[in-house]
Amino acid sequence: MKFTDSPVIDLQVRDSCLSIQQDNASFHVGTSVWPCSLVLAKFAERWAPPSPPTTNDDKTPYSDLLDFNSRRRRRAIELGTGCGAAGMAFHLLGLQDLILTDISPVMPALKHNLKRNKPVLGKNLKTSILYWNNKDQITAVNPPFDVVIAADVVYIEESVGHLVGAMEALVADDGVVLLGYQLRSPEADKVFWEMCEEVFVIEKVPHQDLHPDYAYEETDVYVFRKKKNKN
Repeated sequence: MKFTDSPVIDLQVRDSCLSIQQDNASFHVGTSVWPCSLVLAKFAERWAPPSPPTTNDDKTPYSDLLDFNSRRRRRAIELGTGCGAAGMAFHLLGLQDLILTDISPVMPALKHNLKRNKPVLGKNLKTSILYWNNKDQITAVNPPFDVVIAADVVYIEESVGHLVGAMEALVADDGVVLLGYQLRSPEADKVFWEMCEEVFVIEKVPHQDLHPDYAYEETDVYVFRKKKNKN
């Protein structure tokens, strides 16, 4: 798998192709397409059951986790959406009730890409400005959510506590956090995992289960579930 500085990234999601514009010269990291968003999206594409499933043979080890087309409506939110690659891919895989969030300076890039891909997406996806330490903004998106998506969001030690707090506040007690992760800062990494272990049961997806064309050796996918009676 190759990542590129090209101004446009094409991401094939089943029968659809997303065209994502990025700006690596921007002052905001959210205007670049980061590897974790592609790795997470293609992992989900590999294992999400087809819509609708045709036979029991369509069952996979991750069918229950990634079944976004079941009769039970699943609410979802993405943190640090950036250019929108992961969120748009998950929408194409069946997450219809989805809110894409980021900080206000990144919103123009996100909305540009949503407009650019509307013919593929088929609708206007919901967006919301969300700073992880802003309790009013967290309340405004009306948690809890069945699925919380996040990719390449751990890179500044000072923001880690706010991020973990937001994930805990947003995900339902029986929900999941799907995280695409790559080590960006040793200091942030240490604090992040220490805090997450207090709140979540953490499952690391085996590397061989990632999409074979998007198995970047430094990037992993994790599944977080809230600990029961953690107090």
